[in-house]
Amino acid sequence: MACLTGLGAGVAGGLLMKLLFLVEHLAWPYRPGDHFLDAVRAAPGWQRFAVVLGAGALTVIIPLLFRKSLGGGHGGDLSEKIWFGNGALDPFRTSVRAVLAIVIVGMGASLGREGAPKQVGGLFASLLSGWARLPNSQRRLLVACGAGAGIAAVYNVPVGGALFALEVLLGSLSLSLVPVALATSLIAVGISWLLLPNQPAYAIPHWAVNPSLIFFSIVAGPIAGVVSALFVRLIASADMLAPRGAWKPIAPLAVFAVLGALALPLPQLLGNGKDVVQETFTGSDALPLLLALVVLKPLVTAACLGCGAPGGLFTPTMTLGAVLGAALGLVWLAVWPGGPPGPYAAVGAAAVLAATTQGPLSAIVLSIELTRRLDWIIVPVAIGVAGATACARALEVRSIYSARIHLGRLATAGAANAVSAAAHPPELMRALLRAGGAPVQVTGQRGEVLGEVTAASLLDPPAHARPLETATAADFVEGQRS
Repeated sequence: MACLTGLGAGVAGGLLMKLLFLVEHLAWPYRPGDHFLDAVRAAPGWQRFAVVLGAGALTVIIPLLFRKSLGGGHGGDLSEKIWFGNGALDPFRTSVRAVLAIVIVGMGASLGREGAPKQVGGLFASLLSGWARLPNSQRRLLVACGAGAGIAAVYNVPVGGALFALEVLLGSLSLSLVPVALATSLIAVGISWLLLPNQPAYAIPHWAVNPSLIFFSIVAGPIAGVVSALFVRLIASADMLAPRGAWKPIAPLAVFAVLGALALPLPQLLGNGKDVVQETFTGSDALPLLLALVVLKPLVTAACLGCGAPGGLFTPTMTLGAVLGAALGLVWLAVWPGGPPGPYAAVGAAAVLAATTQGPLSAIVLSIELTRRLDWIIVPVAIGVAGATACARALEVRSIYSARIHLGRLATAGAANAVSAAAHPPELMRALLRAGGAPVQVTGQRGEVLGEVTAASLLDPPAHARPLETATAADFVEGQRS
């Protein structure tokens, strides 16, 4: 199953990226050797506004055309299916939203391109596990691995994609799960090489470690953690305040019109931000521009998600971290000189990625694989990641993915006789101990009671709750079927 999932994720990821490049070249005036930001800068102001507004129009039109099939949904669909269900995804709805996400990102939506391959990779796993009648716990594992493989394929990050699936999507780094995740991501990346170039996402020069960079990472880590916690809350608020009723078709047009207007002086706001990250690594942006992007990039990303536009958050999050690190680095270097500003941006990018996803190990590995050379400054990167993650967790327990699940999976945390359906077995065991051995109620995403769990059912788990590393409290409910 893992091999077939990796194969499907690799093919789908390659084809989706081909579609992205096609949309970009049709929408923007590309010249030989241009990157996305080069083409956007070359476009006249009216074209920037018109193309971005067109993306907003598609965000309205496509759901209207497929209203019954696409349903309502929200940004946390995949995480919701993994944590509160068995990973079952609707094929038509997932596919249409994936294609729409790729098209509008190519047209300038301030969202990540990985959202589509992540969803489609999870969809392949969902279909295969349904066909094979895998139990809930195994299906949940395969869907998360499929989603991680989708990310691995489009960013060429086989190990990082596997760790992302386990640490971020499943919340478990159990060694018994690593072979499945690695196999899925490695196959997906290998297949994607048939369609995509085998090269790192970012080109960086050789950076040397110096005392200035070390002490910068100690100071900048907690700052990145605070910014990350604020960003997570911003994403959660935008998703929860999504327009409804008569405002639903109006909001995307309004949001994308504002984005198009802001892109007239600031073309860096368009797209996922990959080229902006590259520029911070080479130290070519001035402090006023960096400060403007620190404020505006997360705002426009949250607005795009909040108005109903599908897309990812991976690269926009790295962009926020990179511009924050570069801005702090320029100020720091004015006081304590120590090399170019590029490595300071890299520390910020890794720190914010780790803190917003609550995945420090996957963030470090992803940063190394995305550049293939970041291991030269791995010590300050790791220090920044540790400080940012610890600080963010003290302020906000959710990640940018769990925060987008309506009402959150921790809605019933702390109650002596209740536990969330998404709780892992250790959380369920603690709830049973708090209840003094009495049965514990399991509540769904919106607080509805799904049933009870007894200590006996936890001691003798049902077949559909194995492996336990990917089981949730809902799998132990009395009478629950796979």
